[in-house]
Amino acid sequence: MPDLAIPGESPKRAIRLGLKENWPQFALLVLVNAFVGGMVGIERTVVPLIGAEQFHLASTTLITSFIVSFGLVKAFANLVSGQLADVWGRKRVLVLGWLFGLPVPFMIIWAPSWEWIVAANALLGINQGLAWSMTVIMKVDLVGPKSRGLAVGLNEFAGYLAVGVTALLTGYLASQYGLRPVPIYLGIGYAAFGLLFSVLLIRDTRDHVRAETAGHARQEAPIRFSEVFAMTSFRNRNLFAASQAGLVNNLNDGMSWGIFPLFFSSLGLGVERIGILKALYPASWGLLQVATGPLSDRWGRKGLIVWGMWVQAAGLFITGSTGHFAWWILGSLLLGIGTAMVYPSLIAAVSDASHPSWRARSLSVYRFWRDLGYAIGALSAGLIADFFGFSAAILTIGALTFISGLVVAAVMREGAKTTPGTAPVVDLDTCAAPPGG
Repeated sequence: MPDLAIPGESPKRAIRLGLKENWPQFALLVLVNAFVGGMVGIERTVVPLIGAEQFHLASTTLITSFIVSFGLVKAFANLVSGQLADVWGRKRVLVLGWLFGLPVPFMIIWAPSWEWIVAANALLGINQGLAWSMTVIMKVDLVGPKSRGLAVGLNEFAGYLAVGVTALLTGYLASQYGLRPVPIYLGIGYAAFGLLFSVLLIRDTRDHVRAETAGHARQEAPIRFSEVFAMTSFRNRNLFAASQAGLVNNLNDGMSWGIFPLFFSSLGLGVERIGILKALYPASWGLLQVATGPLSDRWGRKGLIVWGMWVQAAGLFITGSTGHFAWWILGSLLLGIGTAMVYPSLIAAVSDASHPSWRARSLSVYRFWRDLGYAIGALSAGLIADFFGFSAAILTIGALTFISGLVVAAVMREGAKTTPGTAPVVDLDTCAAPPGG
């Protein structure tokens, strides 16, 4: 991709967009997001079991309350993250996210009551909403328009592979040393290294946004956040389709986070084998995004999103309707494969439909709706499980996931790129720097 010099910058400091041109910073951001994902991974296997076995909570709804607090707080942290990134800078928001994450493992280790776990997850929600959002936004800033799917795929690969590996490790450590404190020590390391790397090694990427914006037609007037919210939520058909699919995707993830360990345990599975199942889903999700992200650049976003939602639904139907470990392995793999197809494609689709000047805010609105799904999924699945059983909860969420794929198939237009109001439509894949840029 050609160099795009920022007005006022010396040639020596010209900003270039592209993965090859920015690979050192890109690689550091991949590593930092692995630490971000690891913070969630410490909870995937053991925390629901801590509620059931150590705090003796009988209500599934009460046990999943820690995911509700996580999802609600993360959703609103996502909502403000784009605005903060534009005002304060990406790096400052990333560091702030890690400062909120530091107390989380200590609170889980020392928690004398379930309320401490719920509070720790509120802090974890802020950590994830700010830190994960910034790693996504900064990678998209660095690579420019032609490799967004690849950038998002690599980001989510790192984060969710770390979730899976950590879920596996915590399951093994819990089987050897108990649910607390040893498995949670991993989180202390993730938080410490994530903060140090973010402070000492990561550089802000707002100059890259200015460089990309220089190659676009100017908007007639600045767009307000309320307009971005409305555009991303319901006014633009592609952004609406992506937002509802993101919400349902994380609705089923929130359900699986809280319900799966309890479901498997109720049928006699030990914590180590539960850890294997809980690792397969995010690990396959993370690994495959290295392929699905770039494929969305080549094949388009819509097909991967639609079929990805349907593959997830198949995985949930298999898990909820069977009672054998081998079938649960297949269900977990299908859930991971489907999510890998959907996740980078959705973020890339939102980026496609957003002008660089308001892309960070649009992504933050999309991530608000997407991560609100954690709270809705955990709460609804907990209520259904309390009244009708674990299988009914899993199968109901599977049906919602299938319907969400139908919505994308009906509403989304492949390749449509839009800007709000009277601003001209800009093809992000063909834009070039202005003469002399």
